[in-house]
Amino acid sequence: MAKTKTQLWDAANHLETREDMAAYLEAALEDGDPTLIAAALGDIARSKGMSQIARDTGLGRESLYKALSVEGNPEFATILKVFQALGLRLQVSTVARESLV
Repeated sequence: MAKTKTQLWDAANHLETREDMAAYLEAALEDGDPTLIAAALGDIARSKGMSQIARDTGLGRESLYKALSVEGNPEFATILKVFQALGLRLQVSTVARESLV
């Protein structure tokens, strides 16, 4: 039997349109896990080219890789700069709650 070759799945390889990126990030935001959100934003940045995002934000490429990883803890200012560089924006909407206590 022939050996099966496998590769790690990388979301960055599948984020081709702005709609893909927005849907991917929205799913991460709905989950609510800050590390997942940062990692998803990192996947999107890598799909666009981390060097270009670094130039557009004025931040270092290595520091962006680190901040936008599962182990990273980016400042909110960094998140906003990356959103702007990607041509994305945050929007606020209300959510239904059973109790506001």
